[in-house]
Amino acid sequence: MTFRLTLVAAGRSSSRLGERFGDDRPLDPEGRLAAERAAPALVPLAAAELRYCSPSARSRETGDALGFTPLVQLALRDCDMGRWAGRSLADVMAREPGEVDAWLGDPRSVPHGGESLHAFIMRIGGWLDTRPAEDHAKMVAVADPGVVRAALMYAIKAPPHCYWNVDIRPLSTVTLTGRAGEWRLRVDGA
Repeated sequence: MTFRLTLVAAGRSSSRLGERFGDDRPLDPEGRLAAERAAPALVPLAAAELRYCSPSARSRETGDALGFTPLVQLALRDCDMGRWAGRSLADVMAREPGEVDAWLGDPRSVPHGGESLHAFIMRIGGWLDTRPAEDHAKMVAVADPGVVRAALMYAIKAPPHCYWNVDIRPLSTVTLTGRAGEWRLRVDGA
């Protein structure tokens, strides 16, 4: 049984400088406007048999702005950042530089007391591998950029440290095709 899952990165909830770990803020005005502008190009995805989203406010709002009416999937939540949740990287770097280095250098490290990068990728992969779908079904999921990165790492079987080498822009899309344990990354051209 094979199916197609298009992942849509949630819209912007803050500027890059204002980003925080475990950020659950809603779309900011620019993020909402960008989602509304992107809706006509992404509206065909609303025809997917299954439509999901991460539980974050920005993912839910992005899915609604795009007309998907997605079902919230708790398994698609962003990485649990423990005591770092709500803090910026700059703040954590200033207070815990050794812990940040450990976290960036070892995918199994959990200096923040939350979830390791490895565990996060495996959780998202577990969700991918258990999608209930008919053969050739189409699905869409609006997710936080970190969730999209984790799904890509799992799908292409990349080592977890490669997670840091992938940039996911708001409202970008990526498609995975296949089935449990056998995924392919599909890049569409113009």
